[in-house]
Amino acid sequence: MTEKTKFYRWLGRLFWLSVIAVTGYTWYYMDHVVPDRISIIENQAEEFSFGLPVKATISSESQEVSLGNESNIPADQITITSGQSFSMFAGNQGSYQVGLKLFGIIKLKDIQVDVVDTRYAIPCGSPIGIYLKSDGVMVIGTGRITGADGMEREPAYGKLKSGDYIEALNGTPMNTKEDLMDAVNRVGGKEEAVLTVRREGESIDVSVEPIKSSDGQYKLGAWVRDDTQGIGTITYVDMNGRFGALGHGISDSDTGELVETAQGSLYTTQIMGIEKGTIGKPGLLSGVIYYGPQSHMGDVTQNTNEGIFGTVNQQFMKDLPGEPIEIACRQDVKPGTAYIRSNISGELKDYEIEIQKVDINAGHKNKSLVIKVVDPELLELTGGIVQGMSGSPVLQNGKLAGAVTHVFVQDAARGYGILAEDMIQH
Repeated sequence: MTEKTKFYRWLGRLFWLSVIAVTGYTWYYMDHVVPDRISIIENQAEEFSFGLPVKATISSESQEVSLGNESNIPADQITITSGQSFSMFAGNQGSYQVGLKLFGIIKLKDIQVDVVDTRYAIPCGSPIGIYLKSDGVMVIGTGRITGADGMEREPAYGKLKSGDYIEALNGTPMNTKEDLMDAVNRVGGKEEAVLTVRREGESIDVSVEPIKSSDGQYKLGAWVRDDTQGIGTITYVDMNGRFGALGHGISDSDTGELVETAQGSLYTTQIMGIEKGTIGKPGLLSGVIYYGPQSHMGDVTQNTNEGIFGTVNQQFMKDLPGEPIEIACRQDVKPGTAYIRSNISGELKDYEIEIQKVDINAGHKNKSLVIKVVDPELLELTGGIVQGMSGSPVLQNGKLAGAVTHVFVQDAARGYGILAEDMIQH
């Protein structure tokens, strides 16, 4: 084989690799710019533009959803070209499917269309104290025990894992770490402790032999926790007193896993200070949480990746400022000027931000928005986004667009947000 032949063969391989790479990226791009799910208000036409680089056919699989393009004639199938907008209309609430094919032949995806009533909520922006009780006793890790004989042992090693939840010991339910300590001491030296453990959603039995430690107490050699607390921000309260807060879940500080909660509560809090964020070190709010019946503001029923949810009490509702506003559908949220609502200064105010990016198909819903604080007053006060501001409502064009969720470690003025529509569905 001559050198010239080798060169052309190598060039041909490079060409086909380039074709495959470009085709793969183009497919990924088109799949990403077309939403997996959209919402439209019943009896109201909604305009869309997917920005596809090729001709595509959109077809409605239900008579309830009609499509329209430049002709504005309702149809069950339309063809759109690059950048062309189209409309959807439905008269009845429900979930329906709309299919999209490239060139009318190659199926790209099915889009779920949720037809909903106009939704309203009161945007809050108030810091709140949060207490969560875990569903079972959470295992943080295992460790060595110095026994009464001076020997070191680790009885739970390889049997319990970080992130496990101990639900029962020898059939007796364990609700608190104190329950667990008492039960271990009762069976210690007499029998093995058979632990009913919830691991990744499945229940298993694990046998561990308690060891009598140098202080005379029987122990399993496991670090455990049964609650967690902190300060966050209430995003909204709807007309039924249901709230959404944080925009992201509460994870255990040691395991990094989402806390599986049995119950939780909201309490009044007082912000005592603000530590500004610097490059490589996020800022934070420091404050005091007031526990007690008079300070109880509501109950937490869900801890999810999209935030914590539950109901507020009448005392909270009575002091709630502001009026209900419309919840923005995801297609309503656009890059551009928006506002964060917060009373971080002690006064409820709206601070200007810029929505720099909207990712309607984000792998993590709580990172659907990229935002940047541009308001000089907020930048002077906090340096941008600080820990404790998670859940601060984002307003755009008079609607509740989303909530702040994370700060960029290397740039405190920028961070992530979640779409309000992804919170309100809980």
